[in-house]
Amino acid sequence: MFIPDRFKFKQVSFENFVFLACTYAIIMIGFGLLFLLLELRGMTIIIDTTAVQDKGWSERLATSVYLSAITLFSVGYGDVVPIGVGRLLVMLEALLGYTIPAAFVVRSFLEYEPRKRK
Repeated sequence: MFIPDRFKFKQVSFENFVFLACTYAIIMIGFGLLFLLLELRGMTIIIDTTAVQDKGWSERLATSVYLSAITLFSVGYGDVVPIGVGRLLVMLEALLGYTIPAAFVVRSFLEYEPRKRK
């Protein structure tokens, strides 16, 4: 009654959901590695208010991926803050995080081919 007939089909397939999850994971890990690479090259792009000064490689990796995840999913707790060129990178990642769900919905509708009624 409240849903039109044209929307009474299964729009989201398991393959599309796996594709969405893999896309998020690749973007999150990719930006995390980019943040880590820039940090290891001597650029200060992340301020972690909860960590000690001398962080090891694994701690820096965890912080970089954490910043990437909270940026991509638009949470932004504020305990890890980007500075300098890091701000531009997180803006780009946040834009991707906002547009991926819209692209997922559009892809679901474009792949749908209605069955002909007999």
